Amino acid sequence: MKIIIPHIHKIEGEAGFWASVAETGKIEELKINVLEGLRQIEGILVGRRIQDIPIVVSRICGICPVVHILNACRAIENALEVKVSPEIILLRKIFLASQIIQSHALHLFFNTLADFFDIENDLDLIKKFKKETKAALKIRDFSLKITKLIGGRDVHPITPQIGGFSKLPEKENLRKILKDFPTVFESAKILAKTFSNLEYPRLERKTVFASLFSKEDYPFYQAKFVKSDGEISTPGDFYSNEIEEDLKIPPAKRVRYRGKPYMSGAIARIKNDSKFLNPIAKEFFEEFKKKKKLSEEEFFGNIYFNLFSQAIEVLHFLEESEKLTKEILTCGEFIEPNSSLQKEKIEFKIKKGSGLSAMEAPRGTLFTYFELDEQGRVLNCNIITPTAQNLANLEEDLKIFLPNLLKLPEKERKRKIRSLIRVYDPCISCAVH
Repeated sequence: MKIIIPHIHKIEGEAGFWASVAETGKIEELKINVLEGLRQIEGILVGRRIQDIPIVVSRICGICPVVHILNACRAIENALEVKVSPEIILLRKIFLASQIIQSHALHLFFNTLADFFDIENDLDLIKKFKKETKAALKIRDFSLKITKLIGGRDVHPITPQIGGFSKLPEKENLRKILKDFPTVFESAKILAKTFSNLEYPRLERKTVFASLFSKEDYPFYQAKFVKSDGEISTPGDFYSNEIEEDLKIPPAKRVRYRGKPYMSGAIARIKNDSKFLNPIAKEFFEEFKKKKKLSEEEFFGNIYFNLFSQAIEVLHFLEESEKLTKEILTCGEFIEPNSSLQKEKIEFKIKKGSGLSAMEAPRGTLFTYFELDEQGRVLNCNIITPTAQNLANLEEDLKIFLPNLLKLPEKERKRKIRSLIRVYDPCISCAVH
């Protein structure tokens, strides 16, 4: 029997599903069909000046351009040994958090909630969940407002550059943002409660999770370590020695950890760093496990809980953004009303070198690597996106999940396959970069 889904809707990009099942029910072959062509962004970057890189890498994805820009800037800064001020790091963290929040809110409400109620039409979803619709839109609009304030625009931002920003926000505008946090928190609680009340399908499979790891906080902008399958390594060792890129099924890479599929993303971050969740987020996480009578092992043994993990992260990163905004408003002369805030041009010396940066994107850890020549042009680069890391694990989950669906009517079987794929929040545009 062949099971073919030509198009998986409600994901970023174009992908389908294909499986061959023997009469005995054994899965003979299964794969996610990536339906976009190879974009070769890395090839486009080779030979370009480093000043061109941020604006080019942002085009990898319209949902998560911020992390691509910031990670590229950090990789180049590491190559050139550029020291970035603490204030710039604070602002970058707020910038990055805003993107994670908007991506999660978009995915949770508009891409996945309907799967739990067999709703095909978004208008029907909005009619059934009027309060939740308003909450999701409020969260997303607020986070995009922050992205635009810092980045100059909310899609493909233009102000980030190596060493900092070409233009920084005015203090008064940050104060206005700060006033909005309490009402947005209430909307985030509505979203979290909605996803805490859902009945999640059971899918039991031990998964290797990987994310940035810290002994001090919930890392997302930078970290000294990566934690995977309980083991800790530096980002450099993880990138160079622990993972391998499989290019046998173009146009998307399948990345494996020591030959095994693994998962990055919200559930991986919570698995490795949950003790550093902010208070409201941690309270919701603990209440959910208690309500569902789940042990830690049971929670992280069911990939469907990646959805609730995203809801928890919306709360966490809102709390984090509020703290960071308050902190940056105390940074003395750094930010003044009606000024560009960039009092001096950021200077750095061009030299030959290489640099790696690892940063948490909405869907998981993003690795960006550059080699530069003496003129500051790109000799080589490599970008490993979260979806490239997650695809192999998604296919393994589907192999476990599919045998339970074979006796269902075709329409219902395909609906459940699509719903599991959407749990991973795949970004195909990133995967085929």
